[in-house]
Amino acid sequence: MSPLHYLRALNGIVLRELYRFVHQRERFVSALVRPLVWLFIFAAGFRSTLGVAIIPPYETYILYEVYITPGLLGMIQLFNGMQSSLSMVYDREMGSMRTLLVSPLPRWFLLLGKLLAGTLVSVLQAYTFLAVAWFYDVQAPPEGYLTLLPALVLSGLMLGALGLLLSSFIKQLENFAGVMNFVIFPMFFLSTALYPLWKIQESSELLETLARYNPFSQAVELIRFALYEQFNLPACLHTAAALATFLLLAVIGYNPSKGMMQRKVGGE
Repeated sequence: MSPLHYLRALNGIVLRELYRFVHQRERFVSALVRPLVWLFIFAAGFRSTLGVAIIPPYETYILYEVYITPGLLGMIQLFNGMQSSLSMVYDREMGSMRTLLVSPLPRWFLLLGKLLAGTLVSVLQAYTFLAVAWFYDVQAPPEGYLTLLPALVLSGLMLGALGLLLSSFIKQLENFAGVMNFVIFPMFFLSTALYPLWKIQESSELLETLARYNPFSQAVELIRFALYEQFNLPACLHTAAALATFLLLAVIGYNPSKGMMQRKVGGE
């Protein structure tokens, strides 16, 4: 097949997800309300300064709202990745996903197209959240909004790949909510989204270790540094490694001879 066929297929997959996102206004609103509630209400209870040295040259006391903003950006992308996996399960039950997977294009390319479409949606949601936070006087350096983009793309791809992997195991739509909560809440609360590592370490060494090696923590740290015009190489490498692992397992999961599709047929 020619590159034009690949380009047309990718364009169709991405546009379909964007149209779905535009028509599902409730999805857009809910994606913003959740982090805004944390920013406006939860952070208000901690409206004091924390002595956290997170990003040179900003090794000083910073407002708690400023600290958790990158964590809330990660929250948006985490929930969007789970929402994308929900749409995959729904499409599979309705039959449209099978129609897509039996096309002559490679299965990995089709899954990658779905992943890119979901990541684009999550990036749009993240910048909308930042625009609202700006008027709440939670602001980053102007250049940080540009250096943030690659970090959002990489973290969005990683969390979206996690959603793809989960969708390969979930056979019925009714089971999705339980699995999603089982993944989302441990990943979010056992991370640096709300508190720095040294604060978690004061409570428990075990929790600090889990938070340190949590892929979501690495994504949040990548976003946090990028928002303040810094590059966190270890966080970038960890996030890229998690992306490669999740995507590979998702492709295997959707392999008709090895993964979910074979089990589905066998169950029928």
